[in-house]
Amino acid sequence: MTNSAVAYLRVSSKGQTNGDGFERQEDVINRYASKHNVEVKRVFREDVSGVTSETDRPAFQEMISELLKNGCRTVVVERLDRLAREYRIQETLLIYLASKGITLINAATEEDVTEAIMADPMKKALIQMQGVFSELEKNLLVKKLRVARERKRAVNGKCEGRKSYSERAPEVLQEVKALRRKKKGHSRRSFSQIAEILNNKGFRNSVGNIFTGKGVSSLYSRNV
Repeated sequence: MTNSAVAYLRVSSKGQTNGDGFERQEDVINRYASKHNVEVKRVFREDVSGVTSETDRPAFQEMISELLKNGCRTVVVERLDRLAREYRIQETLLIYLASKGITLINAATEEDVTEAIMADPMKKALIQMQGVFSELEKNLLVKKLRVARERKRAVNGKCEGRKSYSERAPEVLQEVKALRRKKKGHSRRSFSQIAEILNNKGFRNSVGNIFTGKGVSSLYSRNV
């Protein structure tokens, strides 16, 4: 069975970028992937210092976003110092990845780094705490958006979703209202008569078909 993963490469100088930094890292990762029947779906290349946190790593952020969407949950690096050179940043990134359910593999040692840190009770607790706070942050965002939608709905009567036919074609509704309006000395037009007039003028309903009396009646009753 073939497992899928992405590769994360990092260099911290122009010399490494223009030299063999990326090439060497990718070569080590590909050898690991071939040995362990892993398909590398995508390679993310970062050119930042090894002491830079995840917030200042555009390729790292793009990688996380992609992993959370596509179902792949494994990242392979050449060595841990390619994830981060400074231990404090390295540990922060590892805990962050683990809290998202993402496994990190060290290609050089073939070690499942995530499994190793999960064996440490203190680090496992930190991972769980980060997961809890991530979930809390998500819930707060959902609540904030819901409150905003409700506020907008209270003001406008509508907040989201597909626009109604009357919103997309207000001229048709105006025509229906004008045709339905009773003129002095004349009887009110029926909805079937209005439908015939609309069709003769080239108007069509929300799905592009001709109007029927029932359709005009429904449109009129919903907006009057």
